[in-house]
Amino acid sequence: MAYQLPGLPALRIRALPASERPLARLQQHGPGALSAAELLALILQAESLDLAQRLLLDLSGWAGLQRAALAELQRVTGVGPVRAAQLKAALEIGRRLLATAGDERLQITQPADAARFLMLEMASLEQEHLRVLCLDTNNRLQKLQTVYIGSVNATPIRVGELFREPVRLNSTAIIVCHNHPSGDLGPSPGDLAVTRAIVQAGALLDIEALDHLIIGRGHWMSMRERGLGFDRG
Repeated sequence: MAYQLPGLPALRIRALPASERPLARLQQHGPGALSAAELLALILQAESLDLAQRLLLDLSGWAGLQRAALAELQRVTGVGPVRAAQLKAALEIGRRLLATAGDERLQITQPADAARFLMLEMASLEQEHLRVLCLDTNNRLQKLQTVYIGSVNATPIRVGELFREPVRLNSTAIIVCHNHPSGDLGPSPGDLAVTRAIVQAGALLDIEALDHLIIGRGHWMSMRERGLGFDRG
């Protein structure tokens, strides 16, 4: 569907034949038949497809919309506080669905499972976030807990705080993750020191630290696979 050029009238949804409107097409053919602009127009309850097309183009698609702050969305003409909140809520629902398969909780069988779940949001964060995935005996996700926001190097990490929620949930394992807003996946000396402390504390608490992932922009790294902070033996 073509982008609405400046100076041309917006493509109003009500002007389309009834069978060609996004809602009718979704009802008749399912959501998979709709374009990105049509899906977005439905979320925003927009009167024309022009607004959805502008958002997707101006912010570089779904990934850009995910990264955009509420204030940035509201700078687009036609997007007020309510529509911005609707959009962010819909994107968050999509992110959370990645953690489920039907009614089943996400099961971590390899580092890539955790990375796929985390990257949609964490790759776009502008500050460092340190998070912990709490896992049960089958490595199924119990909870994703944000422990710190800010630079890991600048913030004194209290390992006891990191294990507070896994202990409460009686978790048997954890995966630690944090993002590098710069996109550089190279671990700092602070990352290495924190990882070693987490592994040691987990051994004392009988909660295995399975991995420490570093999330960049579109890519990630497993510190265990690289032998960084984990005993190879």
